[in-house]
Amino acid sequence: MRRDTQHVLLVLLGGALLRIAADDTYLRYVRPSHRWLVLAAGAVIVVLAIVGLLRDRTGRPAHEHRHGHTPWLLLAPVLVIALVAPPALGADAVTRAGTGNAVVQESDVFGPLPAELSVAEFVQRAIWDTGGSLEGREVGLTGFVVRRGTAVELARLTIACCAADARPNRVRLVGDLGDHAADTWLLVRGVLQTGSATAANGHVPALTVTSARTIPPPPDPYEY
Repeated sequence: MRRDTQHVLLVLLGGALLRIAADDTYLRYVRPSHRWLVLAAGAVIVVLAIVGLLRDRTGRPAHEHRHGHTPWLLLAPVLVIALVAPPALGADAVTRAGTGNAVVQESDVFGPLPAELSVAEFVQRAIWDTGGSLEGREVGLTGFVVRRGTAVELARLTIACCAADARPNRVRLVGDLGDHAADTWLLVRGVLQTGSATAANGHVPALTVTSARTIPPPPDPYEY
């Protein structure tokens, strides 16, 4: 592969990183605080490629090494972002992860109960809160639908760094929800069924639903 072709591929790769960081697309893959890292990486790749291209054009021709077709693999992520734009992880990722929640750290100290909780905090309180802050209290949860046969769950993925380390938190929905397809985003209000999050069911609490409505997918689909 010619050196100028390699530089052009690097420009395209860096440009793809800058493109996804220019709007909310990057939130499908990494947490919000990493936006500047993606921008910086894209900018550095583009600058290095342009400098290399100009140096080769103005200096002595460098000896060209043959690398076969491997450098063309750099074009793969560019084409994926430009043509496919992979979505954020959803119901399929939750289904593949198994039937239980990742058990979070035990704690019996929780702050005041807000009107709306993250799915992860709801699960944590349902499992560990010995003070019973959820008992008889209606809460709001936002997540996407996961279907397991006739069972319907509300799920949200929590990430520490990027989508590669995502772990699911799930709540079983009980009541009249209507017929919602997998990956439909819902704002659900309901009351915890006390004692429903047990080791036998994978620490998945049950929520008796009082209301549920569809909402657009949020710009940031993950919890942290």
